[in-house]
Amino acid sequence: MKNILVTGAGGYIGSTMVDHFLSQGHRVIGVDRYYFGKDVLGSEVMNNQRFTMLQKDIRDITVEDMKDVDVVIDLAGLSNDPTCDLKPNLTYSINFKGGINVAECARKAKVPRYIYSSSCSVYGLGEATKLTETSEVHPQSYYAKGKVDVERHLLELANSDFSVTLLRNATVYGLSKRMRFDLVINIMTLKAWKDRRIFILGGGKQWRPLIHVRDVVSGFAAAMDAPRDKVAGQIFNLGSDEQNYQVFQIAGIIKDLIPNVEVIQVPDDADKRTYNVSFAKIKQTLGFQAQFSARDGAKEIIEALNYGVIDPDDARTRTIDHYKFLLRVEDTMAELAKNGRIF
Repeated sequence: MKNILVTGAGGYIGSTMVDHFLSQGHRVIGVDRYYFGKDVLGSEVMNNQRFTMLQKDIRDITVEDMKDVDVVIDLAGLSNDPTCDLKPNLTYSINFKGGINVAECARKAKVPRYIYSSSCSVYGLGEATKLTETSEVHPQSYYAKGKVDVERHLLELANSDFSVTLLRNATVYGLSKRMRFDLVINIMTLKAWKDRRIFILGGGKQWRPLIHVRDVVSGFAAAMDAPRDKVAGQIFNLGSDEQNYQVFQIAGIIKDLIPNVEVIQVPDDADKRTYNVSFAKIKQTLGFQAQFSARDGAKEIIEALNYGVIDPDDARTRTIDHYKFLLRVEDTMAELAKNGRIF
């Protein structure tokens, strides 16, 4: 049994990760501001004696919060490119300064293992196919630039007592307690189910590597359980070679699952990213093998929509819309509140 501190525990990946580690018998400290609600974790987690909720901003994490922790997994931060581009200064403050604060506190607290959730989006405009961990990075957004900057700083912090591992996730898909409909498979599936339309921007030839959210969790677990000498100071692309898709191919997978769907080509796309990534290193070093396919992910989302398990109109499933709402609330409170109250 390990004591695992997970930042971003109330998020899309984090809520699934908390479930997994508790099911494996570990103790979990779930750190998050819980912008999407504390209830996202569910009563089974909240009532689990091996789970501790810590509602805290990663910028305010302290050494004391890391007491007796064996592993820190940092998933926290403003997610996706549009959200991070909304307020670059806020992105820098949370994603970069907050991320560095978590790592520095972990090192001071003598936490032996630290695993950081990065992204394959750091490759940006990939200049070749099968990009490896040593390929040049070309981040195109504040989100990706922040990931690159944190990666570099973390590797500088690493030492013989503080093992740092960086996992660059492929684009994630699939069902989660904190559902997101701003990821390529998820949003295409929702649009096909709800509107019988799929929009393909920029010709659809852009490459995207994909991975199921539960496979992401398995990848982090593999890094956590691996011998130190295999993961210390290492970067791993997290995904599978078989799931490098061009966007038009993703649309085809979904169209096969939902009848009478119209695929609409939109000539231009402001997002110029394209990256085809190699996942050979994590397979060879850690024995990681993805268990779920893009078809599996789309199919489970369709079933959840059919049975009303998820609300397709819940604004919280679209990250940028929910953050915009919270920013409006913050502005209103700043203007109207007295002593922290409006009424």
